[in-house]
Amino acid sequence: MQYRQLGRSGLQVSEISLGSWLTYGATVDVAASIKIVACALELGINLFDTADAYANGAAEESLRESLRGVARHKVVIATKAFFPMSDDVNDRGLSRKHLFESVEASLRRLGTDYVDLHQCHRADDSVPMDETVRAYEDLIRAGKVLYWGTSEWSAKQITDAVRTAESWGGYGPISNQPQYSILRRGIEKKVIRSCKREGIGQIVWSPMAQGVLTGKYATGVRPEGTRAAHPFQSRFMEAFLTEEVLARVEQLRPLAADLGLSMSQLALAWCLRQPNVASAIVGATTPAQIEENAKASGVVLPPEVLATIDELFPA
Repeated sequence: MQYRQLGRSGLQVSEISLGSWLTYGATVDVAASIKIVACALELGINLFDTADAYANGAAEESLRESLRGVARHKVVIATKAFFPMSDDVNDRGLSRKHLFESVEASLRRLGTDYVDLHQCHRADDSVPMDETVRAYEDLIRAGKVLYWGTSEWSAKQITDAVRTAESWGGYGPISNQPQYSILRRGIEKKVIRSCKREGIGQIVWSPMAQGVLTGKYATGVRPEGTRAAHPFQSRFMEAFLTEEVLARVEQLRPLAADLGLSMSQLALAWCLRQPNVASAIVGATTPAQIEENAKASGVVLPPEVLATIDELFPA
């Protein structure tokens, strides 16, 4: 496993990280998650991403059990806040009140005194940027959060957060967590350019486009037990499951084979070709999946392969 510096911070994160969206605390039980996380640790993965809203807190609790007994300095725990955690009007968003209460609740569920990275799960236009940034300043000074970041923020929103922190010498964000894959390249136009300028690194989610880039749906069939066959999980990937997209994805298969890679390894290595991407988050329901994905770390794709992918899936 290779590691990259997250933005301009001193934090080093594994190129492949393990996420918990739609898996731990939901479709993957604690016993299975313990085995998967143990495998990830053996492979050198140190970044574990979750959120308070994942399975309404159960994902954080599952991660607590999976990391029990692991020396705290060996892992980077990242969680998030924004989405409603109850029907209460203040139990959501990026207000000072909700951020403080969300962090405290996450610390209890995770069984730790601090989180390495706390992220704004989405932007909140109803709250002044100054309020959100100052809340993180105080959480960091209190030792409950070490760094903070954003997720799915626009280039302008990220820049505004940086400038707000700079205006009074505060702590700005060090990371952004966007969707990024061969099938979703939107951040290349503005977000990456702005983040490079501001010293912010990307921790990308869905690098395999919800499994579509693994090639498992090539025939259009949705095998039992996969996300595409799940009534809830499949709604996040319907746009990828068209005949036209699947036909183009199939053209990636010989590219991967010629390089001795699986299609998932090709998809991950493609994301990591971008220097501003510090880590690619993968989901895993078995140790074998995380073992295969971890092998993408350090893979350098030839220029001609990158050019072919650009032709098939232009930015």
